Amino acid sequence: MKFEELKTTLIAAAKKAGITDYEIYYQRGSSLSAEALKDELNSFTSSADGGICFRCVIDGKQGYASSELLTKEAVEGLVEKARANAKVSQSEDEIILFAGSDSYAPLEAVRAQFPEAAELRRSTLELQKALYENSPLVGDGTQSGISYYEDEVYLFNSKGLDLSNRVCGGLRYADAVVRQGEEAESAFAFAEEQNKEDCFALPEKTVKTALSRLGAVTIPSGKYPVVIDGKVFKDFLSAFSPIFSAKNAQKGLSRLAGKEGEAIAASLVTIVDDPMREGSFAKTNFDGEGVATAKREVVKDGVLKTLLYDLSTAKKAGVESTGNGQKPSYSAPVSISPYQFSILPGEDPRDALFGLAKDGIFVTGCKGFHAGANAVTGDFSMESYGFLIRDGKQAEPIKSFTISGNIFELFKEIAALGDTVYWSMPSGFTAFGSPDLYLPLVSVAGD
Repeated sequence: MKFEELKTTLIAAAKKAGITDYEIYYQRGSSLSAEALKDELNSFTSSADGGICFRCVIDGKQGYASSELLTKEAVEGLVEKARANAKVSQSEDEIILFAGSDSYAPLEAVRAQFPEAAELRRSTLELQKALYENSPLVGDGTQSGISYYEDEVYLFNSKGLDLSNRVCGGLRYADAVVRQGEEAESAFAFAEEQNKEDCFALPEKTVKTALSRLGAVTIPSGKYPVVIDGKVFKDFLSAFSPIFSAKNAQKGLSRLAGKEGEAIAASLVTIVDDPMREGSFAKTNFDGEGVATAKREVVKDGVLKTLLYDLSTAKKAGVESTGNGQKPSYSAPVSISPYQFSILPGEDPRDALFGLAKDGIFVTGCKGFHAGANAVTGDFSMESYGFLIRDGKQAEPIKSFTISGNIFELFKEIAALGDTVYWSMPSGFTAFGSPDLYLPLVSVAGD
């Protein structure tokens, strides 16, 4: 059944059950992907999934039910299941059905253009072959892949809300493993399909990065001037993004509670959340509650301008929702998440940051964010790798070392920013971006 049929069925079932306050959320996704290992395909996947959620409010209590089975009988059954859930709900939170924002940013009409299966297989094997051709040191464990996806979302409620969005995109990735004697190193990189130059350069770039990590040395523990690669610091932003959630702040789980209007970072730091970022294929003009999204300066010139709010947390704080009440899936509850969340770039190229560091460390990778980053306290201790900076130039690679500190202090200590923002792969409507950044002194545990 298409969404309009599902909607009509649920409206009729709700009316029959005497339910007047309700919401319908529908999500459908499809994907096509291939992956290569050694000189052959090791996976080829074509999938389509999704489902529908019916949420209602009865006597101030919320009930909801969801299903991925979209027959008429299954969809009609959601109404009674939601009613039953409302009767046993113990939550005292006020339930809000949103009537709609005054306006929504326009979205371009898009539709995925998946390649033919044979073409995808050929392209994936060509990508894998290109990795091996870049160096005789490329060996077992090297893999690559190409994937495409399309996702549709529909949101309708009894207050008059009626919204929809479709996003689609594709990307390719390379994971190169190089070996020299007993030593092995690897590098991972990706490129979005619409960026043809990046896709063409991907094999050479990935292999070159892996080769550059061979012959690593050790360093003694101490405090060093550090340049952190933007491709690494975007992962810091991801790991610590919960500190900007108003829900976490209201629960006492963020040290940014009550800090709006105060300086929390160096004056050169501006952090922007932009759901309609130019160049992104994961744009949305409304959140999971139907609130219009908009580009926002979360931190401007070091000052926290706003936390990220959904309808419930905004009402508690006496402010407007920022439109960050996202639904990770049709069956998931609303949770606060950023969209295209990034530190704006500075003016310095990477070489200029190396010049500021003079003799220090260039951090090009960190592992273990789930275990090593505490979003409540802000503390982090990350196993890392990178390169020495000597006389303002990138020098030899460094074996595993650990950088540690506190994200709230780190934000204040940023002394310079690179001129290019590096973005993560999108997850839903969310991606993180950061330029390189220079920190005068960071604690490092080495050999």
